[in-house]
Amino acid sequence: MRLKHMTRLDIRPENLKATAWGTAATAVLGVLIVAGSRRLNHFDAALVGYTFAVLFATFGVTYRYAMWLMRPTTAIYWRRGWQVFLRPKYIGRNIALWIRHVGSDFVLNAFVFRRGKARWMAHWLIMWGCVLATAITFPLVFGWVHFATVTGDFGTYEAFVFGFPVSRFQIDSLIGFLTFHGLVWASILVTLGVMLAMRRRMRDRSAAAIQQFGEDFLPLILLFAISVTGLMLTASYTWMKGYAYDFLAILHAITVIFTLLWLPFGKFFHIFQRPAQIGVAFYKEVGRLEPPAHCRRCGHGFTSELHVRDLIEAERVLGYRYDIDGEVEHYQWICPPCRRSMLVLAQGRAWADELGTGVYPLGGESPDGVTPRFGNAGVNQGPLGSEDRDNFHP
Repeated sequence: MRLKHMTRLDIRPENLKATAWGTAATAVLGVLIVAGSRRLNHFDAALVGYTFAVLFATFGVTYRYAMWLMRPTTAIYWRRGWQVFLRPKYIGRNIALWIRHVGSDFVLNAFVFRRGKARWMAHWLIMWGCVLATAITFPLVFGWVHFATVTGDFGTYEAFVFGFPVSRFQIDSLIGFLTFHGLVWASILVTLGVMLAMRRRMRDRSAAAIQQFGEDFLPLILLFAISVTGLMLTASYTWMKGYAYDFLAILHAITVIFTLLWLPFGKFFHIFQRPAQIGVAFYKEVGRLEPPAHCRRCGHGFTSELHVRDLIEAERVLGYRYDIDGEVEHYQWICPPCRRSMLVLAQGRAWADELGTGVYPLGGESPDGVTPRFGNAGVNQGPLGSEDRDNFHP
């Protein structure tokens, strides 16, 4: 039987680019695993399931990240972020700003602290527990780090990184205790953070009103399962003489592998998106130092020229056209208060034309050079907080 119609697989160029980036990142990681483990001589075959899960997650995260960067608005922010960061006259200031943001946003999570102390504590504990666990687990799984007893001295361990000896320590020393229980400390941090986060999601009505299982509860459940099964493994070989260790090891592997496979598709993807937002801070900071864009109606500055021009470019790429015939070439050159005023005046004219009175019931035009006042009670009390002061001038 002949097929009269064939369905052609429509693959967009951005999908091909993202697939190429994902494949390249996965291949590079595979090469590093082979090289770092000295041609798999130090690779533990029992951990092959973890390795393939990490390779899959690497492809998925890179693919999604590449697709995200190719979105018109994200691409503009990404490109402009690097451009403003590398400008010679701002490079010193930008480096200092980068150090400050890494310290406040990453190390301290200050942006979460402003939303609430309990929420900050939960976020901080989960983040640093995961960072510690990742820093320990991945090098061990890949064979980049391994330990061996010193010849003739079974009480001393030697640590190897990429096959090179780096240090020796006694098994029963404080260093040995902290080293071999690193995942225990990470699991305790994550467990405490998950408990605090669960408490907030069950008691905070504002959070409960908008939460979803896949976006809010499932990530916490997965982190809790990984941490608890890991702690149970430690309890099994430390106090229970290995009771049910094989079952617990399989259960722990299932939870970890499932989380790694789910990593590119769920809420955890924001872990990789968040650092890129530091570029937005550079963008805004340089925008404040550059000449402002002046409203074509009232003449007052309301944002940076860089922002307006990039916004116009992004709208055109997305297919939105707000070009205006006359002196004002584009609607984005009108400040937000004047936009609201123009809408009200247009409605007033339409109302007057409908009534046939020739009188505008909603009032006349505002004088040139006078900015309409927005209806917020005061500075910083609008929906955007401090941005009302910066962009929506009173």
